[in-house]
This record gives sequence, structure tokens and C-alpha cells, in this order.
Amino acid sequence: MQACKLSLFDQFYLVLQKLRVGTLNQVLADNFNISQTTVSRVFISWINFLYFMLGSICIWPSRAKIEKHMPTCFKSLYPDCRGIIDASEIKVQAPSSLVSNSEMYSSYKTHTTYKGNVVISPSGEIIHISSLFDGSISDKELVKQSGLLSLLQPGDQIMADKGFVIQDLLTPVGCSVVMPSFLSCKQQFYKGELLRSKTFHNLRVHFERAIRRVKEFHFFDSVIPLTMAGSINQIWTVSCLITNFQGPLFYE
Repeated sequence: MQACKLSLFDQFYLVLQKLRVGTLNQVLADNFNISQTTVSRVFISWINFLYFMLGSICIWPSRAKIEKHMPTCFKSLYPDCRGIIDASEIKVQAPSSLVSNSEMYSSYKTHTTYKGNVVISPSGEIIHISSLFDGSISDKELVKQSGLLSLLQPGDQIMADKGFVIQDLLTPVGCSVVMPSFLSCKQQFYKGELLRSKTFHNLRVHFERAIRRVKEFHFFDSVIPLTMAGSINQIWTVSCLITNFQGPLFYE
């Protein structure tokens, strides 16, 4: 098999270069003196291996561990916060089927996408990664199917943005959601609401930084071809998990 021409180190380096730098298969094939077919085979084999190895590590921390590493600003304002949740979308090639195209079309991105939930701890680590679903799925349905609810304990608090109207999902498990204030029919926020929303967004910005770390993997810069559909869950999960090895995110 042609992949045997490469040492394990070179194979791993090839995978990281494709993930992190977004190097094209043709360029990798030329650099490593192998065929594009071998590049694809090495990449998928390693992604499946990393998915199995890293996926076997439990990343959902205990409440005691959350409290131990919780930054002071969270302790004073949201001491029961177990995690910060949001959805992330990856642009994917539009399928030829009109039905599939409709299911995958995201009105938010105005493009066909895959969509998944990510939860980070108050200290900034990614602690939950859902599978990817068709882009038309709602945030609420995404939470239901993500497996998050089974991980929560009574008394836990989840921080979420305005689109996550999920209190009815959390109430049966004894949890609550913290969200910024809605303007709704009011002309303006009260001073207390404005300060609370400002504080909320200052804390929640760490989620954006965590996701930015993942999106800095330039593999996701371009539209994902449908030929990668069978492996995109593994690629996304591995990319998210690798960011946890990049050091602390939260600095007070």
C-alpha cells in the first residue's frame, strides 16, 4: 500500500497540515511524493483513529472540577454555570436533490450547512460536542438531539444566546438557562437590564474565542464537498478536541 512509504510521523504531519493549514490534496501529494488517493486515505484513516482515541476521553467535567477552575467573575455572578452553549455551522456543497437542499439550507448562513452544538466550561475548555445535523435544524431541536440534557444535573445553569429558548427542556431536569435580556416591545432597556446584558456578553465572548480556535483550522475555510459527508463529524470533533490541548483560554 502506498501509504506505507510514509513514516507514521510524516502521516500525522500530513493530517495536521491539511487540518490546520488547509493544504490541498494535490500540494500534499507533491510534497510527500504520493498520489492524491493516498493523501485522502491517510487523512481519513488518521481522522478515524484520532476520533476513536480522543473520543474515548471523557471531556464532560464534574461539577466539583467546574467550581475548582471557575474564574472569579463567574463565581460572583453565575456560580451555578455549568457551561456556555451555542451552535456553529459549517458550509457544505449544495446537494442536487431539492429535498436534501431544503433540509440543509441555513437561513442564518444563506447557504447549505452542517450544524452542531458546542459547550464550553466557564474556564474556556470545550466540554461537549454534538454530532452535526442538517443546517435547517432549530437550536431547540439541536439541544434535544445533542445528548446534552442527559449530562446535566439538577441545579446546573447553562448560559446561552437569545436563540436558545430551551427553558422548557431544562426544567424537567432541574436546570435553568441564563440569557441576555430581550427588548421585545419595550422601547429601551432599564439600566439594570443593560448592565446585566453587558456583563453577560463580556463573559460569553469566551465562547466566541473557543469557536474561533476551531475555525482557525483552515480545513473549514472552503465549502466542504459532499464526498466528505461520511467523515465530517469525525473531522469536526477531532478539530474541537485538539483545541483543548492549546492551553488555557480564559485569562483574568
